[in-house]
Amino acid sequence: MSIDILELARERARREPCVLATVVWRRAPSSGKEGAKALIGADGSVRGWLGGACAEPAVVREALRALEEGTPRLMFLGPPEELEDRRRDGMVSVPIACQSEGALEVYLEPMMPSPHVVAIGRSPAVDALARMAGALGWRAVVVDDAGAPGDHPGVEDVITTLDVAAAGAGPGSFVVVATQGHYDEAALEQALATGAAYVGLVASRRRAEAVLGYLRQRGVGEEDLARVRAPAGLDLGSVPPEEIAVAILAELVQLRAAGALRTSAPAPAPPVQATDPVCGMLVDVATSAHRLETEAGTLHFCCAGCLAAYSSDPSRSGTAA
Repeated sequence: MSIDILELARERARREPCVLATVVWRRAPSSGKEGAKALIGADGSVRGWLGGACAEPAVVREALRALEEGTPRLMFLGPPEELEDRRRDGMVSVPIACQSEGALEVYLEPMMPSPHVVAIGRSPAVDALARMAGALGWRAVVVDDAGAPGDHPGVEDVITTLDVAAAGAGPGSFVVVATQGHYDEAALEQALATGAAYVGLVASRRRAEAVLGYLRQRGVGEEDLARVRAPAGLDLGSVPPEEIAVAILAELVQLRAAGALRTSAPAPAPPVQATDPVCGMLVDVATSAHRLETEAGTLHFCCAGCLAAYSSDPSRSGTAA
């Protein structure tokens, strides 16, 4: 399972942010095992195994917080009376008050996608941009209509049809159109449709105005047209194609460092959680298997034992979801 989760984490992190959670310590009778791993998505989905119903909602909640802040953290999950003794700098402590006296320590590691550059066209600027982006550890794809992989030396990933979506472009991508006037309009229209974080056009100002005017006539909205950076890149004046690529990459680095570029799709809404009125644990409302309808609303429980305890003593006030 561990190997599968690690492979899944590497693959998923290429496309979207996620968190790798690893059990680094346990005390029986916890169902989690040392070395057990799970992958937690930005939507709160879980692949893999960490522990039982008490631990998982708390781990998911803290994983989403780690993803939002972009920082790893260590969690301790155990009986409330142990929290103070186990507390260490930087550790997040969460009480588990269910029937088990087990405990876990879980390390949460956010995994963010590498920047993704899609360079469209066949020119020295396109190839230089893709190679330099790759040297930075970014993912780079060249889209060359009617081209072939051999036409782009040093570039590993080449799409030979004009299909920007097939190149993986999406809300976190940086798309640069540099077709030298061959199909700027079609390429730019596709790029805007992906919702890419950055859309640049390599063209003179006059040529750029003509391209944008054509798209305006085709019904592309002003809000989308305003997203196009044309000419793309920092203004270095009249420079050779390879230096145009440097100017574009420098602009991307500058904007990204300033936080002006969204480098991933907006995170889905986190799962709705409710508090178990008996033990205080958080329960995922959508997948809750133990619930009770009351006049105040629906109560959710982490396990059958908590539901039974509440049902036998209704004086225990709960929180409706």
